[in-house]
Amino acid sequence: MASVTPQLIRELRERTAAGMTDCKNALVEAEGDIDKAVEIILKKGKAKSAKRATATATEGEIRANMATDGRAGTLVEINIQTDFAARNDKFKAFVDEVAQLVGNVNNLDELLASKMAAGKTVAEIRDDLIATIGEKIDVRRMQRLTLDAPAGNVHSYVHMNGKIGVLLATAAENDAVAKHEAYLKFVDDTAMQIAAMSPLYLDRNQVPAADIEKQKEIFAEQLKQEGKPEVAWPKIIEGKVNKWYTELCVVDQDSVIENGKSVDQVRAEAAQQAGGSITLLGFVRFQLGEGLSRAEEDFAEEAKKMAGA
Repeated sequence: MASVTPQLIRELRERTAAGMTDCKNALVEAEGDIDKAVEIILKKGKAKSAKRATATATEGEIRANMATDGRAGTLVEINIQTDFAARNDKFKAFVDEVAQLVGNVNNLDELLASKMAAGKTVAEIRDDLIATIGEKIDVRRMQRLTLDAPAGNVHSYVHMNGKIGVLLATAAENDAVAKHEAYLKFVDDTAMQIAAMSPLYLDRNQVPAADIEKQKEIFAEQLKQEGKPEVAWPKIIEGKVNKWYTELCVVDQDSVIENGKSVDQVRAEAAQQAGGSITLLGFVRFQLGEGLSRAEEDFAEEAKKMAGA
């Protein structure tokens, strides 16, 4: 008999979306045969979960959980297959409660194992909802951002009813600056900037050297194709790289709030008004379903199949 390993349990969970205990029990009953274990789970009423396990859940909601002292925040993304189901009261109640729990755990595994008000874990309640709603639900990811400075805050901004979420950590020279209206406005505006403009890095120092060299090679090839004299390439490439930074880096981007100014220029003005330095430390940006394939599915036909029609 094959032993029931954590790897087998994980694989069975990925194939069926059933709970960890259900997967372990099914594998024991199937003597480690994963295909038989899938059949056992199906026969024990987890058919909807199993059928939805290979589906792609790209709708849902992003929520922010903020520490009461303003020094930490956590984003969590919970996915479901359709926007219609994302408005289901039971799904929204699930998101509400998970968003409250996420500030008390360190990673996704701890979150899924956390107990909810009903006495079951997040993973178990999720599996129950999959069977009830009939769509795949995935507590996909979470990320925390903490303030590593004596003064400042971690600010959250959630846009489009949970389609985009941003956390921004910003240091202030002292508590007086951190409470100043100019500082608070700059932080809120910058979080909205990150939501709208999708930067990848805080500043150009964070851009990997290999990426910079690759981009220079691309620009050089473009200049070659254009027939530009090679002697002029270095200066032209330098200008193109600087323009490239304005797409990638928050501080280099044109402000969407203050026309004709970069975010860093706006920061400097806010610092002057607040009477002390302001430093951007880091950010987290989640966009709902990013990186997932949005497969087109006929859910009406699938529902008929699941009903045996």
